Amino acid sequence: MKINMTEWMQGIIADKHMAAVPIMTHPGIEMIDRHVQDAVSDGNVHAEAIKALAEHYPTAAATVIMDLTVEAEAFGADIRFEPDAVPAVIGHMLNGAEDIRRLKVPSLNTARVPAYIKANLLAARTIKDRPVLGGCIGPFSLAGRLYDMSEIMVLILQDPDSADILLNKCTDFILKYCLALKETGVNGVVMAEPAAGLLSNDDCMRFSSIFVKRIVDAVQDDYFTVVLHNCGNTGHCTKAMAATDAAAYHFGNKCDMAEVIQDIPANALAMGNLDPVSMFKDATPEEMKELTANLMKRMAAYPNFVVSSGCDTPPHTPFANIDAFFEAVKEYNDKV
Repeated sequence: MKINMTEWMQGIIADKHMAAVPIMTHPGIEMIDRHVQDAVSDGNVHAEAIKALAEHYPTAAATVIMDLTVEAEAFGADIRFEPDAVPAVIGHMLNGAEDIRRLKVPSLNTARVPAYIKANLLAARTIKDRPVLGGCIGPFSLAGRLYDMSEIMVLILQDPDSADILLNKCTDFILKYCLALKETGVNGVVMAEPAAGLLSNDDCMRFSSIFVKRIVDAVQDDYFTVVLHNCGNTGHCTKAMAATDAAAYHFGNKCDMAEVIQDIPANALAMGNLDPVSMFKDATPEEMKELTANLMKRMAAYPNFVVSSGCDTPPHTPFANIDAFFEAVKEYNDKV
């Protein structure tokens, strides 16, 4: 559905009611009685899960699975699949500068990329009452999965030119993927760049943000929004995140929302940051409701704040806790 996302975001900022956009798809998979492995491999199952959640919960936007293995697998990385666990990259596939130089940017017809494009297409066609946000990995996080996360931290110090070559190849692929997602009709993309949280603000700018900005500049417009997610940021690299000019920023539970929002432009959304594990998955419903209410109360002075999970809610998150989250949002909004 063609939604003017600039107007949508302006509407959220102008509205005194609290918008809620938790990053969650796994509960939808459970709603339709399927397994994680089904959804991450089959675009039809994935889209059905997104639709089921949209029908059940009053989210301000629908989101796809935050899967940080799709792009790495397209490049040739080995992936471990389990029925009810998030896929994971096994080991790494690059071992030096020569491997980086030989690395080919894959086509979009590789591995599970077509299944994810199909899921986005079907979700965009079936969900008409709110934006649908696709998902992709960020350049530095993808590079770390291909080269090994510890090793790439060494590479950027010892051989930044090779790191640049790798990051450019990762960016080329992610850009191509984002353009394809845009063609499906989804209204934006949540770009997960958690590994950039390992970097200082200056290094985040140098090895992540300039590459993210290249993608933002190419794909973002009034009808397609980039939401930059960095759950590794403790607050130390928010300025580098904001330098990407993304229209929205999504934060994890490691940072203080009231602090990081200070570095976000007032016309951009700042989303977060309830812990998806200790709160959504492991808290009692009473605790979940109280913690959600406390965060919204603390952030009430910031019109551009959107309450959300700090990352993708994991498999087997209790529905009672999700219900408690939305009860807290409703009670907050009833008082406005």
